[in-house]
Amino acid sequence: MTVTTAGDLPDEVYDVVVIGAGVVGTAIARELTRYPLRIAVAEASGDVGDGTSKANTAILHTGFDAVPGSLESRLVREGQRRLADYAEETGIPVEPLGALLVAWDDEQLAALPKLVEKAERNGYHETRIIGADELYSREPRLGPGALGALDVPGESVICPWTTTLAYATQAVRGGADLHLNCRVENAVSGSPHHLTTVRGPLRTHTLINAAGLYADEIDRWLGHADFTVTPRRGQLMVFDKLARELVRHILLPVPTAVGKGVLVAPTVYGNVMLGPTAEDLDDRTATGSSARGLAFLREKGGRIMPELLDEEVTAVYAGLRAATEEDDYRIRAHTGQRYVTVGGIRSTGLTASMAIAAHVVELLADAGQELGAPGDLEPVRMPNLGEAFPRPYERADLIAADPEYGRIVCHCERVSRGEIRDALASTVPPASLEGLRRRTRARGGRCQGFYCGPAVRALFAPDGGDPPLRPEVGP
Repeated sequence: MTVTTAGDLPDEVYDVVVIGAGVVGTAIARELTRYPLRIAVAEASGDVGDGTSKANTAILHTGFDAVPGSLESRLVREGQRRLADYAEETGIPVEPLGALLVAWDDEQLAALPKLVEKAERNGYHETRIIGADELYSREPRLGPGALGALDVPGESVICPWTTTLAYATQAVRGGADLHLNCRVENAVSGSPHHLTTVRGPLRTHTLINAAGLYADEIDRWLGHADFTVTPRRGQLMVFDKLARELVRHILLPVPTAVGKGVLVAPTVYGNVMLGPTAEDLDDRTATGSSARGLAFLREKGGRIMPELLDEEVTAVYAGLRAATEEDDYRIRAHTGQRYVTVGGIRSTGLTASMAIAAHVVELLADAGQELGAPGDLEPVRMPNLGEAFPRPYERADLIAADPEYGRIVCHCERVSRGEIRDALASTVPPASLEGLRRRTRARGGRCQGFYCGPAVRALFAPDGGDPPLRPEVGP
């Protein structure tokens, strides 16, 4: 029940090791800590949710447009219900805005009835086609020329950072060891499995591969070649909070074969997001933005909502999705090997994460894994990062009890000294200023840390040196 970032790994054989501390890996670890098992998570990065999970479009999907009958379809539907309930319980910000799938030409308009049929086959019965008049009454700043839309009222936006952190926090408090800066370099199947990591050997009776972009490589180490991951880069632009009044819904395009296309959507942090691109690459580390990609987004955004391009851009970023040869998740239990692959998890993985975790536990039980009797997890309450809910600086009760919540450090995002202090003392603390930003929003606003950067850094590294590595943190 520790978080380690450096040093040798424990000399023990775990019951289960999960490779990868993204939103899916931490969800699996959290679910497994219900059982009397020794669990560890091995993560290459210095923080949880530091790969694909931090750079997605942050939509809580209904699954209306998944491939009917697919595993993804089932797990997204189930996961949406689970995560919506979990978010309410733990304080993860969610805004149920609904989505409008906008048709810009006759061909797209003609495709809408088929999407309604697809949604019905996926068990979602609330879609309806609306005409141009209703569309523009609901989205008056939409660009000219739209012919109609598919209304999907159940779509929401959510905070992906807090979701992953909540899972990891419950997993660690439930007894799991979280080993950060622990990239797995090789795996040898056996009884137990032997993992070679940059921090030394790691042994486990059962191995779960939730390594995202590298899941296929680990699969091959264990003797399987069921799929190949192609990194699909999605570049996005984030507009200032002053743009928020322009858009009322998640505005989606008619999907294509390579993805859901370029969208315009509010975020729970009060911004507006434009993106993503969909670029298949060879490099699994190519998370940089490009002039070509941003020009493409501006071209698309200019048609969807021309006024948006007049607003200030506060950030651009890119994430890599784990695309595979099939339009479905690649979750496989290799029973005799005590090994489970959780691969091909695309952008819907955030929504499906809790259902994926439950599915993996079922696969383990079906494969003969002795799980024991499940127990209840200690509830957690996460800090609120959402603009639609009271932030600490707005709560007189918090400030009266602790004035640090009223002392603003980051004025763009209204982040207080108390929030930064709490993040640094949390169960899974940040090991970098970027990790602190994902926990508090500090340095994430219009000035991108130009004004608050020195003050935030002074709180993070009081001695004035490099940001500290915390070698071992208990719950």
